[in-house]
Amino acid sequence: QVQLVESGGGLVQAGGSLRLSCAASGSIFSLATMGWYRQAPGKQRELVAAITSDGNTNYADSVKGRFTISRDNAKKMVYLQMNDLKPSDTAVYYCNHRRILRPDYWGQGTQVTVSS
Repeated sequence: QVQLVESGGGLVQAGGSLRLSCAASGSIFSLATMGWYRQAPGKQRELVAAITSDGNTNYADSVKGRFTISRDNAKKMVYLQMNDLKPSDTAVYYCNHRRILRPDYWGQGTQVTVSS
């Protein structure tokens, strides 16, 4: 059973930065694609950024150039560095663990609130 625990959310002013962390356990972490998703009130959950087992990344257009996803396979950690935050980035951010032919796993979420 894979468990994911996010941390690092909080309240920040527009233009500020936050770094989210996700710790994984019970996983062959190095084989998984790890992702960060977010869900704002009244909206569907959306992909923010993902990183494959070999380090390829992709980002939502809305965060390109501002957010950076990274991973540390030895520590079983994935990070999301968020810079130049905007009020539209306000959401609950979820860590996702994905391997082919296996169920997805999700963390409990961490709230990010950006004030204008």
